[in-house]
Amino acid sequence: MSTVAPASPVPAPVHARHPGLRSLGTMVVSEAKMVRRDLAGMITPLGLPLLILLTSAGSTADVEVGEGFTALDIGVLPIMLMMVLTMIGVLNMPSFLAYYRRSGVLKRLSATPASPLMVLAAQVIVSVLQSVLGIGLALGFTAAVFGLNPPAHLGTALGVLGLSAAAMYALGMVVAAISPTPNSAVAIGLVGFLGLGALGGMFGGRDALPETVARIGDHLPFGAGVQALQQAWLGLPLEAAPLLSLVAAVVVGVVVSALFFRWE
Repeated sequence: MSTVAPASPVPAPVHARHPGLRSLGTMVVSEAKMVRRDLAGMITPLGLPLLILLTSAGSTADVEVGEGFTALDIGVLPIMLMMVLTMIGVLNMPSFLAYYRRSGVLKRLSATPASPLMVLAAQVIVSVLQSVLGIGLALGFTAAVFGLNPPAHLGTALGVLGLSAAAMYALGMVVAAISPTPNSAVAIGLVGFLGLGALGGMFGGRDALPETVARIGDHLPFGAGVQALQQAWLGLPLEAAPLLSLVAAVVVGVVVSALFFRWE
């Protein structure tokens, strides 16, 4: 008489684990160590604002522009803040991602639940910390030495800074997506940084530019961010055009980088 062997228990399905906050925290720590090893990338957000202030603040701190604000408040500080965000987002961050692609880090990540978005998130967090520290040192130095009038609408100014940072990082992702090597990422990012800054008033007033070129600069992220910051600083209602330009930069940057981003 034959017996039927009992059926083997069906193994429970294995669900893939998606990276959570702990994984993101580990990646942030790793990114911070990478940035610390890059001396130029680490000190730029700290030293650049101070250098700008030392060369520009003395001649603008006493120039009244109305409503209790000076040319330092309305002219120098918004440009300085946008310069820091642009350099970090368009120049520094893409070079790291291009290096990761060239060294095979992104290829290895592609076989894990991680994604380019997670790498970018870690880069953003580390860079935001750099920017906050650098901007904080600059504003503290300005307040202590030259005097500083804070924005009339502080919350609005912080919102504009956040939107401007998002626009710069979106453009930086485009640079990272199309750059095959770290050197090309630095070259393209540098051209982008200088071009956006030149058209946005970084090297002088936009009044000196041809009218058509100045209009283009007004709608690019650097110029749009400066305009919106100036309006928030003065307590004026924000115009729609600069905000729409920043939002458009975010959307275009995200779409283009998603289409062209490569793991290897």
